[in-house]
Amino acid sequence: MRKAKSLRKAASLTPHKVLPWTLATLCIIVVVGINLWRLRPTRTVAVVVPAPSPVSSMATPSAEPAAATTSAGIPFVPTVPNKTLSPGKAEPGMAWIPGGEFSMGAQDPPDMEHDHVGMQATEDSRPVHRVYVDGFWMDMTDVTNAEFAKFVAATHYITEAERTPGAEDFPGAPPENLVAGAVVFSPPDQSVPLNDHLQWWSYVKGANWRHPSGPDSSIKGKEKYPVVDVSYDDALAYAKWAGKRLPTEAEWEFAARGGLTGKPFVWGDSFRPGGKYMANTFQGHFPDKNTDDDGFSATSPVTQFPPNGYGLYDMAGNVWQWISDWYRPDYYRQLAASGAISRNPTGPDNSFDPAERGVPKRVMRGGSFLCTDQYCSRYMVGTRGKGEASTGTNHLGFRCVKAIPHM
Repeated sequence: MRKAKSLRKAASLTPHKVLPWTLATLCIIVVVGINLWRLRPTRTVAVVVPAPSPVSSMATPSAEPAAATTSAGIPFVPTVPNKTLSPGKAEPGMAWIPGGEFSMGAQDPPDMEHDHVGMQATEDSRPVHRVYVDGFWMDMTDVTNAEFAKFVAATHYITEAERTPGAEDFPGAPPENLVAGAVVFSPPDQSVPLNDHLQWWSYVKGANWRHPSGPDSSIKGKEKYPVVDVSYDDALAYAKWAGKRLPTEAEWEFAARGGLTGKPFVWGDSFRPGGKYMANTFQGHFPDKNTDDDGFSATSPVTQFPPNGYGLYDMAGNVWQWISDWYRPDYYRQLAASGAISRNPTGPDNSFDPAERGVPKRVMRGGSFLCTDQYCSRYMVGTRGKGEASTGTNHLGFRCVKAIPHM
């Protein structure tokens, strides 16, 4: 999608030096910039580049009964969790994830014949391939407003959405256009074509983690809600302060599956088992009418919906989560082509998005309160999102992990 280019023409500028006008594919609309003057940054932000993914020479596991098969005919081989128990007492708010070997990738949508959006959501999540990850601890919830506030109080950190862009990054920009802010979901009051994301996203001056929807909004009383409007670097800064790090894509998916094999959702086969909502997603007519059938029109408290098999909350819906891997749509093909089990992969050594060439992006996982089978089905486990690193939105947060000392 060429959403970033269209946003540049309609908004104005972004709060960083990289080309932050990105919208993650389909439901992930991680966009950049206020472009009232069609400005374009001339410098790029420095981002941490992960090492290339190590691929093992271990043999592919012997054939076992497949738990599921994708439309491409690739089986999900049963997950084999490590038997290692937690090596010590977990930090408060973290769960032990045993790690092990599993089939990584996206299952077909449950209603494959009609859910064309769901099929599109799996395109860059194929082929299914075998991966091994070591055990680790993971935050049971997304980082909350209360937790992020402690970090800010201790470090006096200023998020990217709170920083005023410099004139040197936007030559010729009128001073009044150099304003701090973030991208906010702004639903229209009527039905609109779904090929124009500018109908429901706006760059809002004064929007940041303290004011998620703009200067008139507040997080008062929402201490247990996920922090949003944070960039990738904001998330990295918090993780470093907390003595943790952001998860790799493989770690995140292993944890999200909760021990299940090849299921379309982190809780199983049905989106609403017994008619019960299992995640904070969008109901109604996207994007103009959210009927709030699940009880929420925007974000929800981090423990509002049931946890998965590993005791993790909101591994689907509520807010997207930043991942440490660079994004490439062909990465899974690269891993599968080796014929080996990938051991602790950390992602490709660079980013490429054919929809926005030249704009480096990080992977995002989990979907958000805006995901729906009308426009985005990325609440399905295994599906992938992408986002430009310096862009914060009000449907994007993060959680952290911590490896055991010898890993």
